[in-house]
Amino acid sequence: MTTDLYNQEGKVIDKIDLPDRVFSRPWNPDLVHQALRVQMANRRQVLAHAKDRSEVRGGGKKPWAQKHTGRARHGSIRSPIWKGGGVTHGPTKDKKYSLRINKKMRQAAILAVLSERLKEGEIKFIDSLKVEPKTKNLSLALSKFFDRKPNVLLIPDSGNKNIYGVSRNLEKVKSLNPKSLNVYDLLKYKNILVEKEAVSEIEKHYHAVK
Repeated sequence: MTTDLYNQEGKVIDKIDLPDRVFSRPWNPDLVHQALRVQMANRRQVLAHAKDRSEVRGGGKKPWAQKHTGRARHGSIRSPIWKGGGVTHGPTKDKKYSLRINKKMRQAAILAVLSERLKEGEIKFIDSLKVEPKTKNLSLALSKFFDRKPNVLLIPDSGNKNIYGVSRNLEKVKSLNPKSLNVYDLLKYKNILVEKEAVSEIEKHYHAVK
């Protein structure tokens, strides 16, 4: 498979060969949904937590004698039936939401998304994403491809370290290492811009799927 290769001026300068194993995979919505669900579940933070009777402060002393008071028997003022007592069956931070998916399925989902987005014309390839470490230089380069406020995921080669700091100040622009691709980011952004050297890194790193 071949597609257009652009320069930083937004002009087609050549063709680039793309590995069919990475960019010509069939669309699998069920697998992509499963991988996305696992990723979202694993990044979920457990914030809701209600203290039970063992965690509520106080209540160490028996409030009154067991017998001969005419009152109901009680062992602690932090019992769930007392005001200010612990909560029964409340949400706890010990609950686990994490899910698992095997390596082959996760990589297959990533490659399926890359193939589908390329098919829809939402991925472009550039000869170099190297710019001076200033945000305005990257913003100027992106304006040659996209709107004034681009919504784009940048995938530079691993050696292009400056791009991460430069893109951090741009709204709706993110730089992602080719070895750290994930379904969420590949679906989130409207466009994807891939550096030429990153293609071989993607092919080499995501080797679990034949």
